[in-house]
Amino acid sequence: MGISQNLKQLRDEIPSHVEIIAVSKTMTVSAIQEAYLSGQRAFGENKVQELLEKQRVLPADIQWHLIGHLQTNKVKQVVPVVHLIHSVDSLKLLTTIDNEAGKIGRCVDCLLQVRIAKEETKYGLTMENIQQILDSEMFANCANIRIRGLMGMATFTDDMEQVKHEFLELAAHFKHIKDRWFSKDNAFRELSMGMSGDYPVALACGATMVRIGSIIFGVRNYSS
Repeated sequence: MGISQNLKQLRDEIPSHVEIIAVSKTMTVSAIQEAYLSGQRAFGENKVQELLEKQRVLPADIQWHLIGHLQTNKVKQVVPVVHLIHSVDSLKLLTTIDNEAGKIGRCVDCLLQVRIAKEETKYGLTMENIQQILDSEMFANCANIRIRGLMGMATFTDDMEQVKHEFLELAAHFKHIKDRWFSKDNAFRELSMGMSGDYPVALACGATMVRIGSIIFGVRNYSS
């Protein structure tokens, strides 16, 4: 099947209240255009430079999601164009985004990335880190960012019981954070979890966003 057929099948399967983020890293502009023409508007990129190169030549109404690790020295470049940053993993990064957004009069939507995987290579915050951030004076003074929810990546494994346990852990963290810090904030409602290999488990555990690439676009070409 082609990209548009793959997207149609996904939309038929995934509940309408769950947003599909089409992960377009390493994919060509023409592949993204095909997805766009089939109605897809939310695209996820891992690298700032690749996102910016594609943003310049693709339709202006695309919503670009930065889902990869973001270095503070790249924040200034991405803040003017990004729709949602999924990967906020430090107070320093959060305040840098706030500072750069303030310079151009924007309020940037962000997710806090929580470390749930049992892998050393994964980025993310612990619950203790999150508590320290949300209780800090520096966060209280941030006027140009909006925390929309949480993001997490499960362990890369065929053991779906482990993946389920990790997604349920993230969902529990979401509820705790919502109740304690964002109970009156309707914007805090997003739970970004699940990729091509595990999104059905994520849906069962309460995901509101799933980040799907290979099921839509096919095998990635990392050499390009």
